[in-house]
Amino acid sequence: MAGLVVSGTQVSYIGQDCREIPEHLSRDCGHFAKRLDLSFNLLRSLEGLSAFGSLEELILDNNLLGDDLVLPGLPRLHTLTLNKNQITDLEYLLDHLAEVTPALEYLSLLGNVACPNELISLEKDEEDYKRYRCFVLHKLPNLKFLDARKVTKQEREEALVRGAFMKVVKPKASSDSVAVSPKSRYTPLPSASRELTSHRGVLGKCRYVYYGKNSEGNRFIRDDQL
Repeated sequence: MAGLVVSGTQVSYIGQDCREIPEHLSRDCGHFAKRLDLSFNLLRSLEGLSAFGSLEELILDNNLLGDDLVLPGLPRLHTLTLNKNQITDLEYLLDHLAEVTPALEYLSLLGNVACPNELISLEKDEEDYKRYRCFVLHKLPNLKFLDARKVTKQEREEALVRGAFMKVVKPKASSDSVAVSPKSRYTPLPSASRELTSHRGVLGKCRYVYYGKNSEGNRFIRDDQL
């Protein structure tokens, strides 16, 4: 089968633009594969993965897997990478993994909205990522590695004490968002100040407040906080 690479108990089917796990892959390799790499495809579903009951490592990077991700019970799976997919609901994913992958020790979610860091948004910083790690370790206390970092003793202890309070909220689309024409250029100025012939001063209210460690004095304090 074109694109299929088998080496012992390691099976790779990379970059084949498949939207689901091919039936023949499950049939021919499911009974012996311990490591399965399906990265760089177009997977939206993992139907057919139940045939791989002996999996220990599963690589699913660079696919289209979202919050409807469903894994079968994989009691031996210790490594799972889901980098660069479309996962936003962190708590749902972690609860699901706790149920179906009890032996999981290595998890990587880099490049998903559910993993808040600068790979996803420049608005995220190291503090956001630390809170994320704390919450993940609260949900999956047996992890030894999370993303590219080894879990430290300090992180594990903090997760026991504070992890339940570090929930990362799933982002929601703004109800007042409007579609912007591709031809129109973005400007942060209110509409009243965009005309070149208008020289009036314009006052606006800020919707956001910055509480991070890099706050510059009172620069971001709103009127209702004075």
